Amino acid sequence: MIRVVLHRARQRRRWAVEGVAVLVCLVVLISYLSTRTGPEPDDDRAGPGGVPAGVARSPGLPAADGRTGEAGPATPGLRPRQRPPSPEPTPSTSAPAPPPAKPGAPALSVSRGEMPAAVDLTAVGTRDWVHWGERGGRSTIRKRSGSGEIIDGGGAGRRVGWDGNQEYVRWSDGTPERSTNGSSNGVYTCGAGNGFSLAIAGSGEPRTVQLYGGIWMARGRLEARLSTGGPASTARLEDPYTSQSAQFTIRFTVPKGARLLLNWTVEKVFTPHCGNVGLQAVAVR
Repeated sequence: MIRVVLHRARQRRRWAVEGVAVLVCLVVLISYLSTRTGPEPDDDRAGPGGVPAGVARSPGLPAADGRTGEAGPATPGLRPRQRPPSPEPTPSTSAPAPPPAKPGAPALSVSRGEMPAAVDLTAVGTRDWVHWGERGGRSTIRKRSGSGEIIDGGGAGRRVGWDGNQEYVRWSDGTPERSTNGSSNGVYTCGAGNGFSLAIAGSGEPRTVQLYGGIWMARGRLEARLSTGGPASTARLEDPYTSQSAQFTIRFTVPKGARLLLNWTVEKVFTPHCGNVGLQAVAVR
């Protein structure tokens, strides 16, 4: 009986100790919560400028006030990589504007663009056109009623016929072959310094020439100049790994009896196996 009484007494003391410990923990927890001034911020919440709080801003990323890091100042409201508009140029009072060119005065410009997948020489060459390579390296087909303004001056290197161009040309007014729905033929010549020499006769009126050419593992250089003298204009096409075609547009004016002189040559090769320039057609309007 005495043992039972002692056991119950010890059990009551243990319960009292545990109750006090729980009460102390509750008091500590309430004291801790009462010191908080506001809720914890979420990790995904962005700070000023859209950058998550606590994350350093990458150099060059615009801040909310339009400034950037190491990349320098930016105009407010612009997105990354956008450039502010150029300021209006200040008019010059010391240098008068050049007088307009006289009608028929020599002029020359050259530009390069992507060659269309299909070219209608009859439509493009309203005055004259020539196509090369339809029946081998020495063959040419001309516009039947053309002006004869396109002159083939030869060029260094041996011409080789080629029928694998990715772009096609067609015509309906040719000679000796009257028409074709699409020809992938052309000619090419290999090796640095080799190429094609052409001339277009002038008439005193503005003329536009389209030259359709390409390269294979080479850099091609088109040089245009006027037989009357003056500065030359050049354009280049390069691909070290495979073939590529282009449409070169040459606009010129020279007096009657003068000529536009074109040289389409291999400037550099990237393979010992016949890096070359190719020629499909030339058209004048």
